[in-house]
This record gives sequence, C-alpha cells and structure tokens, in this order.
Amino acid sequence: MRANLLRLLASPWIIASVALLLRVLYLVYRAHLIPAEVLASAPFENEVGNVAAALVQGRGFCCVFRQPTGPTAWIAPAYPLLLAAVFKLFGAFTITSFYAAVLLNCVFSALVCLPLFRTAQRIANPAVAVLAAWLWAVFPNGIILPYAWIWDTSLSALLAALLLERTLRLPDSRAASAYLAYGLLWALALLTNPSLGAVLPLLFAWVFFRDANPVPARLRGLSLTLAVIFLCCLPWTVRNYVQFHRFVPIRSNFAYEFWSGNNEIFDPDSRAVNRVTRYEQARLYGTFGETAFFDDKWQKAANFVHSNPRLYFQLSIQRVIATWFGTATPWRNLREAGSFLARFLIITNVLTFLGTLAGLIRLAVCRSPYLVPLASFPLCFPVAFYLTHTTLRHRHPCDPVLLLLVAIALAIPRKPPK
Repeated sequence: MRANLLRLLASPWIIASVALLLRVLYLVYRAHLIPAEVLASAPFENEVGNVAAALVQGRGFCCVFRQPTGPTAWIAPAYPLLLAAVFKLFGAFTITSFYAAVLLNCVFSALVCLPLFRTAQRIANPAVAVLAAWLWAVFPNGIILPYAWIWDTSLSALLAALLLERTLRLPDSRAASAYLAYGLLWALALLTNPSLGAVLPLLFAWVFFRDANPVPARLRGLSLTLAVIFLCCLPWTVRNYVQFHRFVPIRSNFAYEFWSGNNEIFDPDSRAVNRVTRYEQARLYGTFGETAFFDDKWQKAANFVHSNPRLYFQLSIQRVIATWFGTATPWRNLREAGSFLARFLIITNVLTFLGTLAGLIRLAVCRSPYLVPLASFPLCFPVAFYLTHTTLRHRHPCDPVLLLLVAIALAIPRKPPK
C-alpha cells in the first residue's frame, strides 16, 4: 500500500490534478467574498476584456479602452480571441464567463506540471521531476494568478514550459515534422506573449550547437522552424501594417509600458502633475489615435531617461528587485505587511530567487549541457521589464523554469548528462 501511494504521489497526472484542485479552491474562496455583479465586470475591465467584448459584438479587434477608438495592436491576438470565445459561449461580462475564464486559466496553470515533469526527468532523474512538479503545484504565485488576472499569464507559463521541453528534445530528432511542430509552438507563444521571444535566440543557438547532425541538416531544420514562425505571424503583421501604416510585428504597446515606468511621477523634484489616471490616458488615446499616442509616450519616456539618467538607473534597479521579490523594498514590506499572505508571498519569492541561483550554480558546476536553455529564462526573459515596469505577473511565464532550478538545487541529480 505504501508503494502504491508513493507511485500515485509521483504521477504527474495526480500532481496536476492536485494543482488544479488548489487553484479551484482558491478561486472559490476568493469569489465568495465578492458580489457576483462585481465579478461579472471588474475582472474584465482591462485591455484584454475590452477587445474580447468588441470581437463578440462584431466590431473587430479594437476598442482597447472599451470606447469606439478604432483598431488596436496594443495586445497580442491569441488570448483576446480565446476570451472572445468564452464571451460567445457564456455572454460578455457575465458571472458565468468569469468562472469559465478563470477555470480555463486554472487548467492552463495545472497543466504546466506535465512538461515540467518531463523536462526535469530529462535533465536529472525522477526524484527531481516529482519535486519540480509538486513545487509548481503548491507555488503561491501559480495558485493566485489564474484568479487574479484574466490575461495570458497562465497560458504563457504553460507555453514557456512546453517551449523548454520541446527545445531539449529537438536535437534528438531528425524528422522535419519535429521542427515544423516546434515552429507552430513558437508562433502560438509569440502571438500570445511576444515577450517570450527574448529567449528564442539562445534556445535556437543551443539547438544548433547541441544537434549532432551535419551543419546543413541543422540549418535546414531551424530554417523550417523560422519559416513556420514567420508565416504564422505574417497575417497579423500585415493586418497591423494596413491599419497603422507602420511595421508592428505583433503588438505596439512597448512605448506605453516604457513611459508608464519612466515618467515625472517617479521624480520627487518634478513640477509636473504627479498622477497617472486611466481616465486621462483613455482620453488622450481617443484624441490622438493609437499611433500618435504611442509616439507621444515614446518621446516623453525618452526625454525623461535622457534628462534623468541617474534616476532611471535607480528605477531600473528597483524593478530588478521587484521582479524577483514582488516588491522593490522587500525587507520593509515584510516588516510592515498587514497580512500573513503578503509576508508569505515575499518570503516565497525570496526563497525562489535563492533556489534559482543555487540551481544555476549546480548546473554550472556539473557542466550540464542544459545550463544554457534553463538560464535563458531567468537571464533574458525579464530584461524588458527591468527597462519598463514590472510585477510578479510579468515574471510568471518563466516561473516554471525557476521552480525546476529550485528542484535541481534541492535534489542531487543522478542521471549523467547526455
């Protein structure tokens, strides 16, 4: 009986089921504290919800502020289209759609256990695989964020875990279909969250140098992958060019994100009005139009950085700290936090950061061939957020890799590198 219980606890499907249960229980607990009419609307009052509603109403991919402001490329298309399907089935801004969207996020998050388990098995051994999957199952960020954000956050985490798994398997395959599937997965990931593209160069380089096939065969395989990515993303890029008369590969909002983390509100010596309100930004967006609005934000942010280089450096350091610990002042917030949950989240993220470093060091000491693909996520993925602005939500897509590194740090790998 004990052996059977251990086998059950080591099953990735059992672990994923527990992960789903924990996420659903958190959803039920939080949802019963909030009136149904609020849940039916408030969680969708963001860019994704507004565009999804416009799609269902037949107005196209537009109206990012829930106003008739015309076409937008503010966000990538995949998740708004998915949310629009939810609205189509259950109604826009209804309590049923809220539960359907959050349950879908919970499923995405729970499914991360499966590629994470397989990746850990390949890198180390079954014990590390089980530990990594269980760490993800009980990870507070993974439990909270599917409910907290009806966004691509949980789906992006699943896609990141799948990308890592398929990357590690690709050098062993000589079939063109493997490179084709890899390209399709990358295209879906980029059309969901273009920030994942930050790790693409290192992952491609690793596949190229890890592959034992002749160089021409390697080039053909990766060229096929790139061609698939290009062809899948091309229609959306053409659509953006037609609408905005400029090259917008997938989404256009970098200038706004750059400005939102770098403006006069952060300058204690500024004489400007130190406030940023959604109403004011919606008004400016409607007045200027999307292209001029982003051009204005880029110019203002660039001027701010140029005029305040030292402050920009300080803000960037704060963003690095906030990316990993959830707050730019973790020690102060830990002391002043008004709830056990807030303290627990800070401590969890500090331990995750330390475990990530330890895992990378262990891989480096062991001269693991898997160091580069695993390191690419914590090293490359968050860089854009260091420059703009950050939250734990932004970091979340690389959290599965972080917990894999924590598991590697905690368990001694026994499987020799391939």
